[in-house]
Amino acid sequence: MSARSTSRNKLPTSTLARAGIITGSLIIALIIGVLVARWLVGMEGVKSWMETYTGHSELPVNTPVGFPAWLGWQHFLNLFFLVLIVRTGMAVRTTTRPAAHWVRNNKGLIRTKGAPTRISLDLWFHLTLDALWVLNGIIFIVLLFASGQWARIVPTSWDIIPNALSAGLQYLSLNWPTESGWVNYNALQVLAYFVTVFIAAPLAIITGLRMSGAWPKKAVALNKAYPMELARALHFPVMIYFVAFTVVHVALVLATGALRNLNHMYASNNSDGWTGLILFIVSIVVIVGFWFLAQPVFLRPVASLTGKVGK
Repeated sequence: MSARSTSRNKLPTSTLARAGIITGSLIIALIIGVLVARWLVGMEGVKSWMETYTGHSELPVNTPVGFPAWLGWQHFLNLFFLVLIVRTGMAVRTTTRPAAHWVRNNKGLIRTKGAPTRISLDLWFHLTLDALWVLNGIIFIVLLFASGQWARIVPTSWDIIPNALSAGLQYLSLNWPTESGWVNYNALQVLAYFVTVFIAAPLAIITGLRMSGAWPKKAVALNKAYPMELARALHFPVMIYFVAFTVVHVALVLATGALRNLNHMYASNNSDGWTGLILFIVSIVVIVGFWFLAQPVFLRPVASLTGKVGK
């Protein structure tokens, strides 16, 4: 066996070992965190403090109750785009020899003096999904503020901080906060949603834009103030944040009353019926289907509508 094939065999082993060490360390840290949290919530001073800060901040007057139908579509579309963006982003990051490349047609609405850049088909799909995700995000923000739903995920009082700490202690001590998401999220949820919508999403956009071919390469002062290295250093951790947020979010949805929570998210009602679960399963099937359809044989005809596809 050659040295090259031997090194290839060793790489997966070291990667699995590293993953095992990280996973084991996280489990140990979580167990220690649970024990410490349970000790803290048993202290009289902490009990008194948690009676004052229950984990929920009051909402502004006239905040709407419940979830409109458009929010259900947003849940699906955001999950759909996020999963495929992560998939294509990892493909762009790890693929050394793309199966195909795409060159934009320099005609129609978008025309440039110079020749369009040749990019991999994976990158074309990634950027296309990014554009659709941004468009969906703009629609989401407009509807969020037009409907008053913004008040449910934007902190409006400084007591959000101690209430978030209280909610975190409750989660970590395994005595989870009483959920009434139809009316009001707990403070930790509010902060998580706020960070996701108003910090992580814009960071993903501006770092991705900096790394794309659409960024003005001749803007010397701008490129010096915002170097490519900074965008690359931020873009991947932001992706990791979205993955972690999604995993924790889905886990808590299923663990704190799956039927009711899924009805909130997908069926816009506050019942324990099966409609939300059915719609959720259908959405997962659609996402998994597109995951496997995201192959060059299926992407080529779509990409050829806006450019030339070749090796």
